[in-house]
Amino acid sequence: MKKILFTLFLLLVIAPAFAQEEGEIKGVVVNDATEEPLENVNIVNLNQVKGTSTGKEGKFMIKAAVNDTLYFSYLGFKSIRVRVTNDWLKYGDIKVKMTELGIALEEVVIRPVQLTGYVEVDAKIIPIYDNYRYRIAGLGGGYEGGQSQPGAVSRVLNSVFNPADFLYNVFGKRPKQMRKLRQMKEDDNIRNLLQSKFDRETLMAVLQLERVDVDEILNNCSYSEDFIRTANDLQILDAISECYEEYRVLNRGKG
Repeated sequence: MKKILFTLFLLLVIAPAFAQEEGEIKGVVVNDATEEPLENVNIVNLNQVKGTSTGKEGKFMIKAAVNDTLYFSYLGFKSIRVRVTNDWLKYGDIKVKMTELGIALEEVVIRPVQLTGYVEVDAKIIPIYDNYRYRIAGLGGGYEGGQSQPGAVSRVLNSVFNPADFLYNVFGKRPKQMRKLRQMKEDDNIRNLLQSKFDRETLMAVLQLERVDVDEILNNCSYSEDFIRTANDLQILDAISECYEEYRVLNRGKG
């Protein structure tokens, strides 16, 4: 009996503490340089996959718990992540400052290639560009060449012998991220947010993928390069989701 009473006592003491760890948090987003409020800043709770945006005065409210990460993105500004703390939940509003991106255009000088007419000489004069793409018919996959992708050839060869490995590595080993993908589809705020975006940033943040991974998923799911290049982020979300559902069906069939 004493043990039961002690357990109930602990529950009464601990329960309020846990209850305080989650709630509606408020804040305002401003330009770091001018302190002016920023309207329509996109905000996503990466842990709970909930979205919202700031109003005319830069104010926002979103459901969050302690240690959740909020992702702020706004056109022309550097995207940031903010961790929710106990103080934020206890004491209310917080000011989030976003830094405007400085866009510096580099001067490009185009010099004509002077050919001599001798093949042996001209072959050494003509510049070699590394921005090429390997492609294998029937696999639907492509891999960027050049210094940024030193293993491009080996990746292509591996895809020949294991064409299903890429999707398994992405989907099979990321069940948590794929659950978040389904949550994103069900949140109207996030869907509205993604419909006007083309930078893939929010998708990459939630799914913990790089831009090249997103492109390769769509390549391996037989989406065209034109679609990958021109689709908005909501269309990309739906495409990845459709591919994931097909993967799940095939995976169940193998079992």
